Amino acid sequence: MEYTLKINDFEGPMDLLLHLIKEAKMSIFDFSVELITKSYLDYINEMQEINLTVASSYLVMASELLEIKSRELLPKREEDDPEEEDLKENLVNRLAEYQKYKEITKEFKDLEGMRKEIFTKLPEDMSEYKTESNMEQTDVTLNDLIDAFQKFLERQKDSIVLETKVTKKEISIEERRVQIKDVLRKKKKVNFFELFDVLNREYIVVTFLAVLEMVRKHEINVIQENNFDDIICEVA
Repeated sequence: MEYTLKINDFEGPMDLLLHLIKEAKMSIFDFSVELITKSYLDYINEMQEINLTVASSYLVMASELLEIKSRELLPKREEDDPEEEDLKENLVNRLAEYQKYKEITKEFKDLEGMRKEIFTKLPEDMSEYKTESNMEQTDVTLNDLIDAFQKFLERQKDSIVLETKVTKKEISIEERRVQIKDVLRKKKKVNFFELFDVLNREYIVVTFLAVLEMVRKHEINVIQENNFDDIICEVA
């Protein structure tokens, strides 16, 4: 019976031949046919001595090497067919091609190994696990609020009092939170921009920070039904 399994980690005669050339520290483009042929035949004989049936492809390569070796040993004559001298060149080209594909295969194996370490999962519908409150709180992001606030400032830039000499009592974020809660208790829902009912810099900044703090503490929900719709604040 003929076996075509890997023999000592070699996948075929080209693999064995490439190994022997590298082991001898030679180039595949300029190797000693005589030396490599001897090493190759020694390997074949060793396989046979341990009662392993060598695949026919290994024997075909052995005969090819012997033919190339014999032609190199014979003196060249003018009438020799030039095509007969191309046997080694043909073998070298096949070795170069095989080595190229072997290297590419190694890269693919490395990529395959990396891919095996990555685990993916198809997306699932998680809506049934969401409460109405959770869905509302995630409708509007922090970036949405900042964008809305910037647009508000842009629209009101001519109306906002930037400087004043009138002495006034400063308002804290905590005080503004209490005021906003009072407004929401009465109205239930208010437009985000309605909270900025006094147009001066300090009041606007404190109001915005108070809204952010209330959202963070889940005291209010900030929702927007559709893109570009008004942003609505309501009690959580």
